[in-house]
Order: sequence, then C-alpha cells, then structure tokens
Amino acid sequence: MNSPRTKFYKDKQNAKWSGVCAGIADYTGVDVTIVRLAFVLGTVFSGGSALLAYWIIAWMTPEKPGRLYEKTREEKKFWQGVRANPRRMARDVRSQLRSIDRRLADVETYVTSSNHRLASEIERLR
Repeated sequence: MNSPRTKFYKDKQNAKWSGVCAGIADYTGVDVTIVRLAFVLGTVFSGGSALLAYWIIAWMTPEKPGRLYEKTREEKKFWQGVRANPRRMARDVRSQLRSIDRRLADVETYVTSSNHRLASEIERLR
C-alpha cells in the first residue's frame, strides 16, 4: 500500500523556506504554526542541530504533487487519518459500510414485505 497520498512530501505551496514544516503539518494533520514553533524551539534547544536536520530533510524529500487531494477537505482529512492510524481508519470505514449495509437491508425488508399499501402503489406505477 504505497499510495502517493501516504508518503511524506515537502509542501512548497504553503512553505516559508523549503516546505518541510508545512509538509510535516500536512502529513500529520497538526497546525503548521505549531510545527514551525516546535522547530524553532528545537533549533534553540538543540544548539542548531535541528536546522541541519531540516536542510537534510529538505534535500532528501520530494515535493508534494499539485493535485494530491483533488482539493477536497474531506479527502485530505481522510488521508491524514490513514497516515496517522491506518487501523483506526480501516475500522471506521468498515463501521460506515456496516451502517450502510444495515440501512439497505432495512429498505430491502420494507420493499419485499407484504405491505399491501406499498404493493398497490407499485402496481399503480406500472
């Protein structure tokens, strides 16, 4: 399962420098301001080694494709959830599909039941 939507990319569209912090924010779903603040604090407290790590990541990481999420907020949140916790997202999708299946079964039961009024309506439509 190596989808382009589950990989880490630099986000040049929302970048201040190279797009690494914006990429981390996009990948994790955390606000970009918090990621940038953590980077600045990490740089100050690490004596500058975080800055070296930033440039290495910027050099090694590919840029995010332009139409990765097809510009829908729901799709972006879905793929962030897949990256953060794939098992939970699979469980949520299964739950939604079970709910749809239950509702469809209820409709099927209603339509195939011996409801005289419904049967007469269907016959009238023919």
